[in-house]
Amino acid sequence: MFSQLGDKLQDIFKDLRGHGTISESNINDALRQVRLALLEADVDFQVAKSFVARVKEKALGEEVLRSITPGQQIVKIFHDELTVLLGGGAAPLNLEKPARILMVGLNGAGKTTSAAKLALLLKKQGHTPRLVAMDLQRPAAIEQLATLGRQIDVPVFTPPPNERDVMRAAAMALDDRHLDGGARSREPAAVSARGFSVDIFDTAGRQEIDQPLVEELKRLRDFLQPQEILLVADAATGQQAVSVATHFNDALQITGIVLTKLDGDARGGAALSMREVSHRPIKFAGVGEKLDQFEVFVPDRLAGRILGMGDIVGLVEKAAEAVDEEEAERLERKLRTAKFDFNDFLGQFKMMRKLGPLENILAMLPGMSNVPGLSVDDRQLRRVEAIVLSMTPQERSRPDILNARRRQRIARGSGRTVTEVNDLLQRFNQMRKLMKSAGKMKRKLKELQRLHR
Repeated sequence: MFSQLGDKLQDIFKDLRGHGTISESNINDALRQVRLALLEADVDFQVAKSFVARVKEKALGEEVLRSITPGQQIVKIFHDELTVLLGGGAAPLNLEKPARILMVGLNGAGKTTSAAKLALLLKKQGHTPRLVAMDLQRPAAIEQLATLGRQIDVPVFTPPPNERDVMRAAAMALDDRHLDGGARSREPAAVSARGFSVDIFDTAGRQEIDQPLVEELKRLRDFLQPQEILLVADAATGQQAVSVATHFNDALQITGIVLTKLDGDARGGAALSMREVSHRPIKFAGVGEKLDQFEVFVPDRLAGRILGMGDIVGLVEKAAEAVDEEEAERLERKLRTAKFDFNDFLGQFKMMRKLGPLENILAMLPGMSNVPGLSVDDRQLRRVEAIVLSMTPQERSRPDILNARRRQRIARGSGRTVTEVNDLLQRFNQMRKLMKSAGKMKRKLKELQRLHR
């Protein structure tokens, strides 16, 4: 997401920084290109127009034009305004008791999956969430939520079969302990007394906004009195995003937005339009298909990624969550002593996978988002993994025994060619030699330091 917009903006600003001095003419030309880039990315016309006007007003200031580095000053102005457009700072959830979150949106936006992802995120933060199935319209929606709940080990309220009255189902959810088909308790109790600190309600959607849907959601909102009403919207919605955000906000007074499919290759203008037209913060973003690929939306970090400035803080947070520190230190020691084997190699693969798609990780590094020719083919990584998994445990721990006959067997087992197996072994041996040399150099430097003390 945003790769095309990011590439265009970075090219525009690269050209602007190339000028020794900046004139009003330079700025006007650059901002005209910026406006076109935003429109091509499906940003709403009025949003793009007012955004460029704000940037222009600040960029034409005397302080910028007389600056030693005017091009960089304008990039900073653009980054700051983009951050404001996206909401300024991260917006936390209101989880005052009884904490109830209503998930709303159109069909296909990803409400049910986002509800489960949010539950998993809250669980990691120490809360005890419960999922509540209120989508009585879509076939299999209740079973889908129940399945997701089992995957993340979060309880799920499912209404009785053939129940079609959403208000009756909601009343049962508040009074019962009907967990994923489990036994019910007729004694009413507070949410906290029942062991849940947050209830997340997954509601029905439609292909398009219609009056019956809006009226049903209004009744549900008035009955539940939720602290949060989150609009779940597909980041690839395009120009329809403004209409969706406006209608849902006018009808329900939403408290925030959840953007899904931010990892896709669509143009992503929805993210830049919905916050502006609804005046409601984007609170979360779905950045992948897996249930743990869901994160708090931080505007200045996304602005940095779009402009090629990276997101080092986000990368460090991901690494801290995904990487086992002791395992990482053990692998480093084995690399330095050239005792690194293919079992360790697989361990590295698993740690990398926890960080998410490598393309996304590269985008978080400053200056790496639009480096020509730099891309990571996940299929190639899977082919490498298949070759390693086709080795016997003995071969993985002792790569030196891999003779021609063994290599042929590994190639057949992994569905790859002997040449590919040989290439992998060659690169693996080169890496071990380099790391061994680096280890020797480090030891020599320590010896020299001791001698000079």
